[in-house]
Formats: sequence, C-alpha cells, structure tokens
Amino acid sequence: MALLIGVLLAFAVGLLATTTGLDRDRAFYPTVTIVIASYYALFAVMGASTDALGLELLAGGVFLAVAVAGFRWSLWAVVVALAAHGIFDLTHGKFIVNPGVPGWWPAFCSAFDVMAAMYLAWLLGSGRIRAST
Repeated sequence: MALLIGVLLAFAVGLLATTTGLDRDRAFYPTVTIVIASYYALFAVMGASTDALGLELLAGGVFLAVAVAGFRWSLWAVVVALAAHGIFDLTHGKFIVNPGVPGWWPAFCSAFDVMAAMYLAWLLGSGRIRAST
C-alpha cells in the first residue's frame, strides 16, 4: 500500500505543480529534492538519536548539493538525485540505524522519489521545462 500511495501522491503533486504553474520556476523540483532528503534528519530527531542525526545530515548534504547543482546547471541532475534517493530509501536501513523512521517510510518514499524523477524526466524530455537556463 505504501508503494501505491507514494506513486499516486508524487504524480498528484507533479500534476498539481504543472497545472498551476508552480513548476515553471526552476527551483521547484530542486526544493522538493531538498525537502525529501531532510526527512531522515527529522526522523533521527524524533528517534532521539544523535548518531543517526549526524549520518543523516551527511547523506542529506549530498542530495542537497546535487539539487543545488542541478538548479544551477541542469535539472537532469535533479532527476538523478530523486532516483538515487529512491534507491537510498530501499538500502537506508543497511547503512544507517535510525529509530525514528516509520516502518512504511522506505517503500513510500522510494515510490514517491522514483515517480517524481520520472515525472520530471518527462517534463524535461517533452520540453515543457528547460533543463538549464
């Protein structure tokens, strides 16, 4: 169920952003990527784990850096960051023990991330959004 909800929610967010014009600004999908990457730090705080928080901030910093680079140079980097975060979600528990992460989160977030990456790739490939300035 978490997979289905993640896919449907990402598609709905993308469709809403497109139909309302929110994604006309190149900052929209990089910002989404940064917010997505920040949730694991929030879960570490909720789980009261400073060890996990440090690791989550390091991992999140990588996604933040790629999102900013993608904003500045090419939104294709944001597609890669979103898809990579989807893979990270599925492997996260093997590398970082974070007691605040809900059990359903990795599947939900992975599905959301991959769908968001596919939606953005479609926007870029169709020319609806320009990859670079």
